[in-house]
Amino acid sequence: MSYPLCTPLGRFGVVTSEEGPHRCVASIPAGRAVNPLTGAPTVAPLAMLVDHVGGLVNHHRRDTDEWTVTSELSLELRPEAAELIASAPDVPVVATARPFGPKGEVALGLCEFTHRDVVLATATVRSFFISAPGRVMEFPDGPTGPPPPVPLAEKMAVTVAEGGGAGQVLLQASDPVLNNSLGIVHGGVSAMALEMVASAAINAEREHVPLRTASLRVNFMREFHGGAESRYLGTALRVGRRTGIAEAQAVGADGVPAILAWVTAYR
Repeated sequence: MSYPLCTPLGRFGVVTSEEGPHRCVASIPAGRAVNPLTGAPTVAPLAMLVDHVGGLVNHHRRDTDEWTVTSELSLELRPEAAELIASAPDVPVVATARPFGPKGEVALGLCEFTHRDVVLATATVRSFFISAPGRVMEFPDGPTGPPPPVPLAEKMAVTVAEGGGAGQVLLQASDPVLNNSLGIVHGGVSAMALEMVASAAINAEREHVPLRTASLRVNFMREFHGGAESRYLGTALRVGRRTGIAEAQAVGADGVPAILAWVTAYR
C-alpha cells in the first residue's frame, strides 16, 4: 500500500506491503538521507519506519472502541548501518513487525530491519490503548508515487537554527502534511529530528572520525505541534574517543519538553 503524497507516510515514501495483528511489513527509501546539521548520511529515516510499522502492528490489536497512542520507541542499529544503506541507495530498508506478549492496556511491537537481506537493526514500539478519540482525521485523498527528490530536511519542514548552538538545534515549521490523524506532528518525524540533533551534538567537536548512532530511545510525553517557536534541541552528555551519549528534546511554543530522546553512538 502506497500512501498519498499529502500524508506523512507518503511524503517519506513509506510503503506497507502487509499488515495485520500478527505481522506488518513496510519499507522506506533511506539511501540518500543526509543530516542537515552535519552533512553526513543519516539513519534517521529508520526512526520514521519503526514508529510506523511497530505502531501499526499494535494498532491492529485494538478493539473497535479503542485507539492507540505510542508512548515510546527504541532502535538498536549496527554502527555501520548508514554506510550499508548508502552503498545501495536505491534499495529501500524493509521492516517486519510482530506483536510481543498478550494485549493489555499497553502493547509492544518487535521489529527487524533489513537491507539487501542484511539485518541492520532491531526495534520496539510501545503503545497505549485508549478510548477512541472523536477528532481522528482520515487520510486525505491525493496522488501516490515516489516522493519528490528533495533533501530530507525539506520533507521534514525543519531548518537549522541560526547562531547560538546552531549545530544542535533544528526548527520545526508548521506543515499539515506532517501531522498524524490526531493533528499533531507525526511521531516518526519527531523521532527523526531528535536523532539528527543528538547525533550532531555528539559530533560537534569531532573533525575526523564521527561517532555513529547505535541506539535511539524516544519517550513521547505530550502533544507536539510545529510552529515558529517549535524546535529540537540536542545536548551531548558525554563524548569520548570511541563512544558518545546525547539527550534530545522536542520543545513547543510553551517552552516545555514534549518528547525526550537519547542517542548512544560508537566509532
